[in-house]
Amino acid sequence: MVRRKPGALLPLELSILTAGVEAMQAGEPEFHGFSIANAIQDRDAARRLTAHGTLYKALARLERAGLLESRWEEPELAEADGRPRRRLYRVTGAGAAAVTRARAEGKQRRPSFRPGPAMP
Repeated sequence: MVRRKPGALLPLELSILTAGVEAMQAGEPEFHGFSIANAIQDRDAARRLTAHGTLYKALARLERAGLLESRWEEPELAEADGRPRRRLYRVTGAGAAAVTRARAEGKQRRPSFRPGPAMP
C-alpha cells in the first residue's frame, strides 16, 4: 500500500473541500453528503466520485484531519420533510487554507505552454 505524505489531499478530498468552500461563498455554510456529491458531479463531470461509500469515507477522513466539522441536523427538520436526519458538514479554517494552498501549488506545478511553429 502506498502511503501519502501527511497533509496531502486526495483528488476527491480536494473536490469535497473546494465544493464546500464554494457553497460557503454562495451563502450556504453547511452541506450534507448528497448535496456535495451533486456539486462535485456537476463541477467535475463525475470524474472523482465513484460511489457514495467513497464519499462518506472521505468526509470522515477530512473531519478527523480537522478540515471539516459536522453535526446532525435537528430532528424536527427531517420529520417535517419526511426523511431521515442528515449529517451536516462545514469547512473549517484549516480546510479553507488547504484549498488555497492546493490551488497555489497547482498553479506552480502547471507546465507552461509554448506554442510551436504553425503547422502547414
